[in-house]
Amino acid sequence: MDWIERFADVVVRAGVNVQPGQGVVLNTDTAHLEIARAVVEAAYAAGAAWVEPIWSDGPMRRSEVDHATLDQLRSSRPWALARTREWAEQGVAWISLVGDADPHVLDGADPAKAAARRAEESAVRRDAVIGKLRWTVIGAPNPGWAQQIFGEPDVDRLWHAVGTAMRLDQDDPVEAWRQRAATLAARGAALDALELTEVRYHGDGTDLTVGLIPGCVWTGGGMIDETGVAYMPNIPTEEVFTSPDRRRADGVLRVTKPLAMAGRLVTGLRLTFEGGRITSVAADEGADIVEAQLATDEGARYLGEVSLVDRDSRIAQAGIVFHNTLFDENAGCHVAWGQSFPFAVPGGVAMSHQERSALGLNTSGVHTDIVVGGEGITVTGTGPKGTVDIIRDDEWVLG
Repeated sequence: MDWIERFADVVVRAGVNVQPGQGVVLNTDTAHLEIARAVVEAAYAAGAAWVEPIWSDGPMRRSEVDHATLDQLRSSRPWALARTREWAEQGVAWISLVGDADPHVLDGADPAKAAARRAEESAVRRDAVIGKLRWTVIGAPNPGWAQQIFGEPDVDRLWHAVGTAMRLDQDDPVEAWRQRAATLAARGAALDALELTEVRYHGDGTDLTVGLIPGCVWTGGGMIDETGVAYMPNIPTEEVFTSPDRRRADGVLRVTKPLAMAGRLVTGLRLTFEGGRITSVAADEGADIVEAQLATDEGARYLGEVSLVDRDSRIAQAGIVFHNTLFDENAGCHVAWGQSFPFAVPGGVAMSHQERSALGLNTSGVHTDIVVGGEGITVTGTGPKGTVDIIRDDEWVLG
């Protein structure tokens, strides 16, 4: 089976759904060269007018962190801002291939510098992908990622796991994703009908209650851009999600999957929330890098997403920890600190930042997903129709 060709086809046709004459931006690592070439080929075959690859590289990033000052790492570059705004106006398709070739590349680096972000560039990019661009983020197999999972650089074994998670083993993977998207959209509609005011995650060291914004919309499976073209921001995706009221989260949360962050691995993460804010951080490893990211801006300590995933997930069925948040977040329920999704409330995309904030949406230069789901986890929802079970012992039970 030609995994790479099938992968590229899913990225281009199910992910960003490239249209004839459209420009494409491809963010990728040097470790993904062969896959990136296949994605470029598929994009041009779909009718792309141009494809612009933007390369990253772990050792080069380490050099930047070691030698640049903190101010330099945080200072935005006018040319980068102008470029992103121009792409947004053109309505390009934005593809990001992820899959850390070396999750330990920043071990020993200054945590503040490793977590540094160019805030204005992040904000412009965030506004572009939320309101103007069709985008997708997809994990690309490589030897370093395989080493992290299996203890050896067995890329063939990784491709089989990724193939299961991404439905590449189906006769028509693109059609398989369209069917899955329809199932997830139906779950979102069922949640919308309940008019929930809060959700509670409970079990396995977690007891967290999160308040919701009145009239919020649950999204699952994919999205429609402003021109009416369907796309899938993440593949694989097994979630139904919304953005909560950032001011209403109380309790404790135990993260059930390792978190790759800023070139390091965070394990055994435990958080305490009071009045929406993360007030305490503990971890077996990597608490310092989490604290550094939470110090990025005021919004970083508040939630921007709550998500529901059950054991029917293809990622869960793959039976491994991928050590990649994009995959592992879709193996179980998760939440994210940082930036909210304006489309989670009707008319939110057209609102000002002040209007979004007044509703309870969060603004931040970061958005980091952390998994709380798995065996033993129950999620309930409360609203005008009472309290109902949504997920019980990791199984979707809402009718």
